[in-house]
Amino acid sequence: MAAPLVKTPETLHRVRFQDCDMLGHLNNARYLDYFLNAREEHTIQHYALNLGELARESKAAWVITKHQLAYLRPANHAEQVRIRTQLIHFDNSNLVVEMQMLSEDGLRLKAVLWSEMAFVKVPAGTRTEHSDELMDMLEELDVEDISYDADGFDERVRSLRKTLKRERHEQD
Repeated sequence: MAAPLVKTPETLHRVRFQDCDMLGHLNNARYLDYFLNAREEHTIQHYALNLGELARESKAAWVITKHQLAYLRPANHAEQVRIRTQLIHFDNSNLVVEMQMLSEDGLRLKAVLWSEMAFVKVPAGTRTEHSDELMDMLEELDVEDISYDADGFDERVRSLRKTLKRERHEQD
């Protein structure tokens, strides 16, 4: 039997000079790049899922329909940040991925992103359903202990901050 898939993969990334603003903070627009690049890396490394190949072979791909992004603390030039990604909701033709940027030690939340995506036919751009194989994989990856509510982004951010604060105090 195959090993279970990693539901919440994470990687470290260094904040690059060219991605920063005049204050040496990661530019707000670049957070999306860091998050989406990390998710792509995670899908290839942990799920053997190359999104470009999937689009060519199945003639379908996920397109982003909505982002919700909370900037909580600056990510500074040359700092190592930890990026976690996880599937928190899916149905026959949609999914929601939560992405968190944290301090290197994973104890301070810097930003949270929810990306809502629709699965569409390529090149038509019309919504289509996930294959049975994709549905099985999504079922295995879904982080069930996160109760997804389309209007619950702010509450989720509060909950994450509270959990990390508790973890920091436990380490002291």
